[in-house]
Parts: sequence; C-alpha cells; structure tokens
Amino acid sequence: MSQEAVYDAAGFGRAVPRGTRPAVLVIDYTYGFTDPGSYPTAADMTAQIAATRRLTDLARSKGFPVIYTVIAYQPGEIAMLPWLRKASGMAALLEGSRLAEVDARTGIQPGDPVITKKGASAFAGTHLAMLLTGAGVDTLVLTGATTSGCVRASAVDAVQAGFNVLVPADCCADRAQAPHDANLYDIGQKYGDVTDAADIAGWLQTL
Repeated sequence: MSQEAVYDAAGFGRAVPRGTRPAVLVIDYTYGFTDPGSYPTAADMTAQIAATRRLTDLARSKGFPVIYTVIAYQPGEIAMLPWLRKASGMAALLEGSRLAEVDARTGIQPGDPVITKKGASAFAGTHLAMLLTGAGVDTLVLTGATTSGCVRASAVDAVQAGFNVLVPADCCADRAQAPHDANLYDIGQKYGDVTDAADIAGWLQTL
C-alpha cells in the first residue's frame, strides 16, 4: 500500500474549510533568517518573501489582519532557555539587534502587530490567539520561516487553538529542501491545507 493510501485509509489529509475572516501570519522573516550574507543562521528566502508580500498587500487592501512574529532574546534569558542549548545559533537573535528586525522586503506596515516569541510556535507564551479571536479570525494563513521549525510548530498550535490552517508552500522557506518538503507533507496530512500563493490570493479576492 502506498504512503498516500495509508494516510487516506487512516482518515488523514482531508480538506480544511475556509471561513470568511482570514488573517495572514508572517513568521520570523527577520534578517537573522533572511540575510545569509551577514548571518550564519540565515538562508536566501527572496522568492518566498516576494510571494508572501503579494498576500500581505492583498490582505491589507481587503481589511484583513496581517501579523508578524520575531524571535528575540534578552541576554539574561539565553542561559535559561532549553531550546537554545539544542539550537545554539538562535542565541544570536538579541532584542534590538538587526537579526531580530523584520526584513523590510516583507512590506511590513506601521500598523501591523509584531509579536516577540521565545520559541518555535507563534502561539506558545504569546497573545497571538487573543489577537486573532478579538479580530474574529476563523482561518489562518501561515507564511514564513522555517518550514520545519516555526511554521510547523505554529500550524500545530493554530489548529489546536481552533483555527482553520492554510499554508502556501511557496511562501515558506527553510535552510534545506528535505525538511521543507517533509514538514509540508506532514502539515498537509494532519494540520492544514498546503497550497500556494496564487490559490490563497484567488480566495482572498472572493471575500
């Protein structure tokens, strides 16, 4: 039996319903992730940022929320956080540094909320769920970096928080192709619909 058949027989991979009040979440497109010329933690995410910006510009024009996240640490937190013992490169993402600044190519606007987080998920220890609920959001479009880390963790927590999850694959980036592909497959089977920017844009235009 093929892998697809195994998952289908187990009841995975079903389509996610799309609501009428979406939000776009842009995860960790900060220079510490997007500027490989300056930081070893980064990779070239130019194409994915451009695809994401098309969605964020469209969402704003339709009156839908666009929210950004950044990972940023205070120096005193670094020795206390277990994640930074495993992923020690993340310790360079200090609050107030360029590494923790949202890449201007994303088109971030002054009115866009920016959530600072200390771990992978955009929901863990943050007020993101409160913002989304307060805005009446029913469907969350996840973009950003990295696919295998913060995007996947946020997808898991988003669906567990009660939101329909959509992930445009061409708006997500990783440091290597294999973890990118594997985690998109897992998200698509268990947590949300994996699609592309053109599909999301077409759907937003109908709302």
